Amino acid sequence: MRFGIIGSGSWATAIAKILTDNGNTVNWWVRNNDTIAYIEKRRHNPHYLSSTYFNHAQLQLSSDIQAVVTASDVLVIAVPSAYVESSLETLSAQQLSNKKIVSAVKGILPSGNRLLNDYLSETFAFPLENYFTLLGPCHAEEIAAEKLSYLTFSGQQPEATAAIAAYFKTDYLNTVVNTDVMGVQYAAVLKNIYALGAGIAHGLEYGDNFLSVYIANSANEMEVFLHQSNDKGPFAEQSHNYNASVYLGDLLVTCYSLHSRNRTFGNMIGKGYSVKAAQLELNMVAEGYNASKCIFTMNHSIHAAIPIATIIYEILWEQVPAAQGFKKIESLLR
Repeated sequence: MRFGIIGSGSWATAIAKILTDNGNTVNWWVRNNDTIAYIEKRRHNPHYLSSTYFNHAQLQLSSDIQAVVTASDVLVIAVPSAYVESSLETLSAQQLSNKKIVSAVKGILPSGNRLLNDYLSETFAFPLENYFTLLGPCHAEEIAAEKLSYLTFSGQQPEATAAIAAYFKTDYLNTVVNTDVMGVQYAAVLKNIYALGAGIAHGLEYGDNFLSVYIANSANEMEVFLHQSNDKGPFAEQSHNYNASVYLGDLLVTCYSLHSRNRTFGNMIGKGYSVKAAQLELNMVAEGYNASKCIFTMNHSIHAAIPIATIIYEILWEQVPAAQGFKKIESLLR
């Protein structure tokens, strides 16, 4: 398979490392030509995971997304959810036909509160059977350091999913396959919201005891949402182990890890930063911020009981003071 990567952030850079470490040549769409020139000359991304060096012969870098799409059989989309539509807007349905798309997007597209597969279906008539997800408890920084990690690949067809996953298995990366295409995406969205809340709690100087209870309750709440959304979706007959790594594992690492930008963003909110100030300080996208509003809106039709996520939305979007919001969360925890 010929792989193309859409995006040049930390996660896209980590994916490029994985694929090139396995001997693959990667077609890599990088929006900024100055960044392309830097990578070609210096062999590393100047902005993200700068300690990761590439064999230049394995990279086909281009700012022309249509050229990257044409040259690839499998496209890995690894841009923040808020920028997906602007990144793909010049493409046509014909250009994406007969391609496979792997989503490494950990958010909902905010313009229409849609998962990436819904956007692709509506805009490009892209079939779900050619759509896969790449998710799990896997920080890009640890991939760069080659610390053992696990990724879950989801797709409707296990054999096709396993064939793609095989290209990503390395000495430092194990792969898992499941069929819960919708559930893993919702879990990736929700864990960012709860991790942002964990950061707020830390900024408010709650301790580890409280945080453990908060995360346990968040895991229960996430499972409620996943069950409820599954009951209303096309895969209602499926059941899944929500204690698996792509669900609970990813929630835990995103809430606890110092690599987590959502936790870091929340920590600043808990310390009294405004949302705008925290965004400027972080200088990276914290998916949990937009996700909190998207999930709050989507839940009007899903009707899942998710009070923790709702309070985090209120803190971020309705100017409820963080301390006041967490006093309400205190009374919910069991």
